[in-house]
Amino acid sequence: MDIKELNEKIQRESAFVDLIQMEMDKVIVGQKYMTERLLIGLLSNGHILLEGVPGLAKTLAINSLASCIDAGFSRIQFTPDLLPADLIGTMIYNQKKEEFTVRKGPIFSNFILADEINRAPAKVQSALLEAMQEKQVTIGDQTFKLPEPFLVLATQNPIEQEGTYTLPEAQVDRFMLKVVITYPNKEDERKIIRQNAGGVFPKTSKILTTAEILKSREVVREVYMDEKIERYIIDIVFATRAPKDYKLDKIAPLISYGGSPRASISLALASKAYAFIKRRGYVIPEDVRAVCNDVLRHRVGLTYEAEAENITSENVIAEILNAVEVP
Repeated sequence: MDIKELNEKIQRESAFVDLIQMEMDKVIVGQKYMTERLLIGLLSNGHILLEGVPGLAKTLAINSLASCIDAGFSRIQFTPDLLPADLIGTMIYNQKKEEFTVRKGPIFSNFILADEINRAPAKVQSALLEAMQEKQVTIGDQTFKLPEPFLVLATQNPIEQEGTYTLPEAQVDRFMLKVVITYPNKEDERKIIRQNAGGVFPKTSKILTTAEILKSREVVREVYMDEKIERYIIDIVFATRAPKDYKLDKIAPLISYGGSPRASISLALASKAYAFIKRRGYVIPEDVRAVCNDVLRHRVGLTYEAEAENITSENVIAEILNAVEVP
């Protein structure tokens, strides 16, 4: 298939993107960046971690996206007393049959909203880890496949540290994107006040089925990525591991570890999904740069020196993007 044909195909197949964004705009005022990132995760089969202070519509956005799709949805409120069984299910003794039967937990759904994920202890997080990575759950001696599509959309509060458990690096790496949500602007906030004070709460309509999502994911993988773009992605990820090779001696002492091959895969898939959302059949360097922060911010480890100087992973990524040659 040539680029022209592929472009036409992507134009046809991505028509629903505008419909979903319109439906979400009914409920979410502003926050275009967040809704776009949720769509990238949906289309590239990647879990998303949303971080922001309370009241920025993180939970509402995930709820709204799920309600646009004819699929199963579970909301799990993570608390310090949550047990793995509350998440994945457990064995229940059936007195009539005199045997143990499996009672499946809320994880058996298409969309999982893990609200305030950093409030749950390590045991619960490790149970979620298997589900996210293996797309399966083990209860007793039985293993169950999770439904397709399966997407974990987690939220975490960055300001309150009391009663929270830091997510282990291995689990954070399972999230394809870590999206940091900021405050709305004045005009958007005025609309939010007006909408809530007037008691007007629009509802979203169902637009997509799970079969259509799975089909769209196949189309996203068809988006053309040139070898030059592949090399560009590899250079960006390698610059997080060996900054000195890219004349980035200044930031070398600030990085304790760089992105793994999972970072390269996620960057490639997210770039393809971003091109698809922009109704294009090919990836350009701007697509890679647009998703780079969300893919890498939780995969670049900072040293104590960086933290002492108030340098964030975003500062490090910006330096890398400025230094790596754009094809």
